[in-house]
Amino acid sequence: MSEESKFNFSEEAKNEALKKEQNVEKSKEDVKKDAQGLLASIKKFLKELLDFRDDTDRDATIQAIKGDIPFKGATAWILVCSIFVASIGLNADSTAVVIGAMLISPLMGPILGIGLSIAINDIDTLKKSLINLATMIVLSLLTAYLFFKFFPLGNQETSELLGRVKPDIRDVLIAFFGGLALIIARTKKGTIASVIFGVAIATALMPPLCTAGYGLADGNWSYFLGAMILFT
Repeated sequence: MSEESKFNFSEEAKNEALKKEQNVEKSKEDVKKDAQGLLASIKKFLKELLDFRDDTDRDATIQAIKGDIPFKGATAWILVCSIFVASIGLNADSTAVVIGAMLISPLMGPILGIGLSIAINDIDTLKKSLINLATMIVLSLLTAYLFFKFFPLGNQETSELLGRVKPDIRDVLIAFFGGLALIIARTKKGTIASVIFGVAIATALMPPLCTAGYGLADGNWSYFLGAMILFT
C-alpha cells in the first residue's frame, strides 16, 4: 500500500471518529434539553396546581375577618349556648352533641383576628382581638363552671371529658395543619365554608374550655390545667 493511501485511510478514520464524537455530544445536548424541558414542564404543572395567590381576595378577607372579631349581643349568647351544648355533650358522653357545639361556637373570630393582625402588623386589631378572646374565654369558663356546679358528674367521668385533659404533640399538629387549611379557605375568593366547619370540628376549641370549667367546679386542677393547655 502506498504512503498516500495510508495517509488517506488515517485521515478518513480521524474524520469518522470526530463525526462520532460530535454525534455523541449532540445526543448529550438533546438529552439535556429534553430533561430541562421536562423539568420546566413539571415545575409549571406544580405551580399551576399548588399556587393559590391568584384566587385570593386580600381586601375582602381582611374585612371579613375584622367583621367577626367583635364580641357582643348575639355573639355572646351564641357562645353561651354553645358552651351549654358542649357541657351537656361531655356530661352525656355524646360525641355528636360535642361536635354540634364546635360548629355553633364563635370563638374562631378573635383567633383569626389575632393571626391576621400579627401577619399585617395591625396593633389596634391585635388589641381588639386579644380583649375579645379573653372575654370569650372568661365567659366560657364561667358558663361551664356554673353548669357543672348544678349538674356535677360525680365519679362518672366520661370518655369525652377524659379525652381533653392529656394533650400531646398530635394536638399541636392538628392545630398547625388545621390553621393552614383555614388560612387557605378564608383567603380564597368565595370562602370555602365546608373547610371552615371542618377546622372548627378538628381543632375542637369548645370541649377543652368546658373541661376546664368542670375542673374548676370539681376543684380538679390537673384537669383544669390539662384542658387549658389543650385549648392553647
